[in-house]
Amino acid sequence: MDISGKRVLVLGGWGLVGAAVCHRLFADRPAKIIVTSLHENEAREAIEEMEAEAGAIELIPWWGDIFARFDERTRSRGEMLTDPDGRRSIIQDILDDLSKELLDRSALYRLLFDHKPHAIVDCINTATAIAYQDVYRTAWDALKALETDRGVEESVERLIANLSVPQLIRHIQILYAGMLDAGTQMYVKVGTAGSGGMGLNIPYTHSEERPSRVLLSKSSMAGAHTLLLFLAGRTPDGPIIKEVKPTATIAWKEIGSGEVLRHGKPIPLVDCSPENAVSLEGNLNLVENGVAEPTGETLKAPFINTGENGIFSRGEFEAITSLGQMEMITPEEIAEAVVFELKGGNSGHDVVHALDSAVYGPTYRGGYLRNRAVEWLHRLEQESGTDSVAFEMLGPPRLSKLLLEAYLLGRVAGSIRDVIVKNAGELATRLDKIVGEDAELRSRIISIGIPILMADGKRLLRGETIKIPPHKGENQLLISTESIDKWAAAGWVDLRPSNVERWQVRLEYIKKETEKIDRGNTSSRENFPPDYWVDFETMPIGKIVAWIFTVEDKGARMKA
Repeated sequence: MDISGKRVLVLGGWGLVGAAVCHRLFADRPAKIIVTSLHENEAREAIEEMEAEAGAIELIPWWGDIFARFDERTRSRGEMLTDPDGRRSIIQDILDDLSKELLDRSALYRLLFDHKPHAIVDCINTATAIAYQDVYRTAWDALKALETDRGVEESVERLIANLSVPQLIRHIQILYAGMLDAGTQMYVKVGTAGSGGMGLNIPYTHSEERPSRVLLSKSSMAGAHTLLLFLAGRTPDGPIIKEVKPTATIAWKEIGSGEVLRHGKPIPLVDCSPENAVSLEGNLNLVENGVAEPTGETLKAPFINTGENGIFSRGEFEAITSLGQMEMITPEEIAEAVVFELKGGNSGHDVVHALDSAVYGPTYRGGYLRNRAVEWLHRLEQESGTDSVAFEMLGPPRLSKLLLEAYLLGRVAGSIRDVIVKNAGELATRLDKIVGEDAELRSRIISIGIPILMADGKRLLRGETIKIPPHKGENQLLISTESIDKWAAAGWVDLRPSNVERWQVRLEYIKKETEKIDRGNTSSRENFPPDYWVDFETMPIGKIVAWIFTVEDKGARMKA
C-alpha cells in the first residue's frame, strides 16, 4: 500500500522495534502515526523523542493495556487479579461469547474504532505477555489451596484468568473485528519464536528445568498466534495479514552506566554478612524476611538496554549474542523488512506468506477421486435403502440441522423447484406428519443430538442429550421465544412455517442467480452452471448446504 497520507497505528511504539518502525515510517510521510505503549510516560516519551524527525507527521500518544477493558486499561494486571471484581471481569472477557457489548468495552477495539488506522504494525510481544503469566505456578497455587482449603476461590479464579489459549483466541477475535469495523487494509505483526531461534536445547531458562516450560509456553503461544494470523490471512474481505518473526536477540536501545532497572524499578542492594548466614537445616524458605540488611544503595553498573528483552550486563549480552547462541539482529533491520512488506514488497521474511507457500492444499487427484466417492456413496444409499444425511461428527450442529431440513423438504416436496412453489404452511404440515409417523426417521435425527422443533413451535422431540444450546456450566436454561429462535437457528431441525419460508427464499435466490447464467456460454467461467443443480429437479442436500456456507454465511475458502 502507499503509506503517504495514511493513518498508521504502531502497537508497542515505545519499544525497541516499535520505535525503529516509527522512525522508518517517517520517510514515507504518513499523515498520522498513533504510538502506543503500556504506560503514559512511555507513550509521551516516544512522541517527544520522535517529534523533531517527524516534521509535519501528526504523532498521537495512546497508552494502556490493549488486552484489558478500555475503562481499566491503566490498571496493572496484578492489581486486577488481587481484586475479586477485577478477576471476574478478566474471566468474563476471555470466556463469554463475543458480542457487541464485549467489543465496545475492549481497549483494543476502542483504539481501532476511534483512530481507524489504514495500517497496523503490531510490535507488542503478545506471546510473552500471555505466557509469562505462568499458568504452571498458578496451577500449583490452586492445588495447594485445594489441599489446605484456604483461598480456594481466589486461586481457582486466578488459574482461569491465566488460561493462555482463551486469551489468545479472544485477542485475535477482537483484533480482527476491530480491523474490519475500522476499515484497516493491512496488518503486519512483529512476532517471535520464543527462543531467539534456538531449539529445545536452549540453555537460557526461567527455572531449573531445561528447556523451561514457561519458555516453551511462550513458543507455543507464538506458534498458535502465527497460525491464527494464517487463518486471518485466508479470510475474504479482510485486511492483508503479514508477520515478520525475528529469531535472534534484538538489540539494542541504549548503552549506559548507572542505575540498573528491573521492570522499570531500581534493584535495592541488601547484604547478608557471614555472621547472619542461614543454617542449612530443616526447611529452606523461598522468601524470608530479616535475613538481609538493606544497604540504602541500588544496583549500578554499565549496561545495555535491549528493550523488551531487558537490561543486560556486558557478560550477559556477550554470552547471549555470541556465535552459536542467540546471536543478534538489529531493530532497524526488522523495521526495514516490516515497512517493505507494508508497502507491498516481498522481503522474504513474511511467515504468513511462507506458510501459504509450504502448506499442501487441494489436489487434482483429490478432486477427481472426490467425485468417485460421492457416486459410490450414492450407489450404496440406493442398494441399502438408507439415506446418508448427517451423523453430527463434522460440526457445527448447524450443518446437521441444515442437511436434515433440506432432506426433509426433499422428502415431502421432491425437488428445489417444488419447495419454492408450494405453500409454506402446507409444507410445514407435511413435515410435522412425516416426522410424527416415521419413528425410524425421528430416531436417526434425535439420536445424534439434534432435536426437532415441531411445526407449532411449542413441542420439541429430543434425545437424552442435545448439542444446542451448548453446556456452559448450567444444566438448566430459561425457555423464551427469543431463546427458542436462537437455539433453532443454531442446531434444531425447525419445522415451523416461518423456517420453511426462509428455505423458500433461500432456494428461490439460488434459482434466480443460476438462471442469470447464459446457457449458451460453454466456457470455464462459471463454477456452478444450471446443470450443476440438475435444473432444480432434485434436492442435492450437500450442494445446497455448501452454497449456504459459502454465500449466505460468507464462509468461502479464499486460497488454495
